[in-house]
Amino acid sequence: MTLVTLPGQDWIDAVGPVPGLELAVWDMAGPPERADEVKVVVPPYMGAGPLLPNIRHAPSVELVQTLTAGYEDIAAVLPEGVGLANAAGVHDASTAELALALTLASLRDFPDFHAAQQEGRWLPGSIHQALADKRVLILGYGSIGRAIAARFTPFEVELTAVASTARAGDDLVRSVHGVDELPSLLPEHDVVVVIVPLGPATAGLVDDAFLSAMPDGALLVNVARGGVVDTDALVEHLGAGRLRAALDVTDPEPLPEGHPLWSVPGVLITPHVGGASTAFKPRAVRLLREQLGAYAAGRPLRNIVREQGQGA
Repeated sequence: MTLVTLPGQDWIDAVGPVPGLELAVWDMAGPPERADEVKVVVPPYMGAGPLLPNIRHAPSVELVQTLTAGYEDIAAVLPEGVGLANAAGVHDASTAELALALTLASLRDFPDFHAAQQEGRWLPGSIHQALADKRVLILGYGSIGRAIAARFTPFEVELTAVASTARAGDDLVRSVHGVDELPSLLPEHDVVVVIVPLGPATAGLVDDAFLSAMPDGALLVNVARGGVVDTDALVEHLGAGRLRAALDVTDPEPLPEGHPLWSVPGVLITPHVGGASTAFKPRAVRLLREQLGAYAAGRPLRNIVREQGQGA
């Protein structure tokens, strides 16, 4: 029997038996039992970063299957030759919901209402921004970007999709623009939702020039990775009162106490909880059943981001 480790007994119970595989618990806090027999590792979903170097304690590992869509941190510490698959698709619903919630909460000034509630104070009536009729640009039109588009569509918005290169549209957008078109697109949009992966091409993509191209009063929503945004430039634009931001991710992260991003006006921050909802585990379990079954049967796997045998 091929030995596969999962991060807890609850995951083994949820996935259930997989013919040809033996499932065991490894929380990755130290070396696993029967380390020389482990072939597949599923790291914990949350807090895995400091634990990932412990994969070296399982020298026979062939594949790491993450429970996250992002994988840049994991790929950086994997031993040479170990394959890597991510959890693309698992977090689409949850992250798309949060992108919509952050947008609505920011536009409708929910932080002000919440602060007033804590003080027992009734805010005087005023007109607040609606999502309806807004021009919304989704930067990163993969599976999560499309899920975001599907949730924004009923709100009577005008949607624009942007990906690394231009391509034909689908039932949600007429066409997908290339990232090289951003300078001309940004001035025409009221809301920009960022959901690109973090990599060499996207690190610092949302810089001073990007933010300067957004019109006064526009809202930046980041549900991607903090490193996609130049934090200093964002603080400057927010501090000037020119833009708003709703951020599930920051750089640095966790955002330290006293950082200016906490107190700058016009920002709403959630602590990287895009995928952390009740929608996560059922979808993750379905993926693990499919992946582990395919692995046991020798069938091709989904979501491979590094083939077994490739270098680091």
